[in-house]
Amino acid sequence: MNGLRALCLSLLLLPLAVVAQSLRLVADSWPPFTDQRLLNNGLAVDLVSRALGRAGYATDYAQVPWARAVRGLQRSDYDVLISAWYSDERASFGYFSQPYLVNRIRLLRRKGSRIRFEQLSDLYPYRIAVMRGYAYSAEFNADPLLRKVSVGSFASAARMLQAKRVDLTLEDEIVVRYHFGRELSAIRDELEFLPQPLSENGLHILIRRSHPDHQRIAEAFNQAIGAMRADGSYAAILQRHGL
Repeated sequence: MNGLRALCLSLLLLPLAVVAQSLRLVADSWPPFTDQRLLNNGLAVDLVSRALGRAGYATDYAQVPWARAVRGLQRSDYDVLISAWYSDERASFGYFSQPYLVNRIRLLRRKGSRIRFEQLSDLYPYRIAVMRGYAYSAEFNADPLLRKVSVGSFASAARMLQAKRVDLTLEDEIVVRYHFGRELSAIRDELEFLPQPLSENGLHILIRRSHPDHQRIAEAFNQAIGAMRADGSYAAILQRHGL
């Protein structure tokens, strides 16, 4: 009888083991959203891993440079890119969730600069430091008349701006304030935001289309984020990260 009970119990548990499959998450260092030095690897990693856990998925997180993260998703080295803005190119190899955060992208100039921004053509005379591979907006990315200077990080872009090697740079407002309170504190008083944002970008997870359950993972993630918003756990995570 005991053997029969054990067999029945193992059969009952089998579907749970199948559902609780493991997903390989990846992102670059983009504090305060993603960074292994921060609480639970940063706000975005915390939200995503909690939501996927509620949806029945175990997760492992890796942090690599952005270009390597994108290539790794394309080559099936990873399953989910945690922090992706929408672009048609990315949609060709990845499946986007609904946005779970919103990034307000703002331009920065040196204090005392007379640069103004109302439309993209206003920026044509200026050198703009941009992070490689970032999808700021479809119009910004596609405009061939913008004088873009590729850099590896926002910190590098800000220092180039302060040193007058470029005229502008841009980044999410929360990310800028994070860096200004830390390694860029010595130059923060020399730089300022332009009043008008470039764009507001939804932050999504991007699941490789080669994963057989990519659409199901996105749907389960969307439902879990919705449930977290409803029960207060989403707000609690933001508060825990100081936002």
